[in-house]
Amino acid sequence: MIPCQRSAWAEMKRRGWHLALAAGIIVSSSPAAADIYRFIDRNGVMHFTNAPTSGKYKFYLREPRPNRPTPGSPDRYDVIIADAARRHGVPTALIKAVIKAESDFDPQAVSRRGALGLMQIMPANLEILEVADPFNPQENIMGGVRYLRAMLERFDQDLQLALAAYNAGPGVVEQYRTIPPFPETRHYIQKVLRFYRLFQKTWPAGGQKVGSLRSSKPA
Repeated sequence: MIPCQRSAWAEMKRRGWHLALAAGIIVSSSPAAADIYRFIDRNGVMHFTNAPTSGKYKFYLREPRPNRPTPGSPDRYDVIIADAARRHGVPTALIKAVIKAESDFDPQAVSRRGALGLMQIMPANLEILEVADPFNPQENIMGGVRYLRAMLERFDQDLQLALAAYNAGPGVVEQYRTIPPFPETRHYIQKVLRFYRLFQKTWPAGGQKVGSLRSSKPA
């Protein structure tokens, strides 16, 4: 990993991330058809939403289409994933497992809640995650991994709690002080862990761990 002067979580709090994260609005893991609208403000920052509230938003895309095949090979993002792993100290196989669970490697994926791209980032969090274009694989992966690393730090490297926070929001995990009793979240954790084990075996250096991950009781 590339050392930082601040921890990822400390930097988030400095920039006000705790407000957005506590609401649990970072991601959604159920890609589905949705209309996405966009406008570019006077500073050149792109804003996306699936529920436009003003005429400034213009139709951008409708993705994914029904029965649309996954575009390209899952291995096409390996170079970006490896770079993100080095930068943020997150295992390569874990990053790939989260992408598989979130979007099945579809860079144009849009969830029912409006989450965007490979790692399913909500429009409200694009700017704070330093993602200008959520459908750009490199920007999306870097932003998503930055958040994933922050959840690992926030929950003391407990992998299952970090994944629960990625899915349901850290505030919910802290409220229950364990994995929340939500079937969707528990299923999500098991799905990511299953892909994680698979990629550890099949992807070169996929099992390498930067730091030490631990696991809470099974979901």
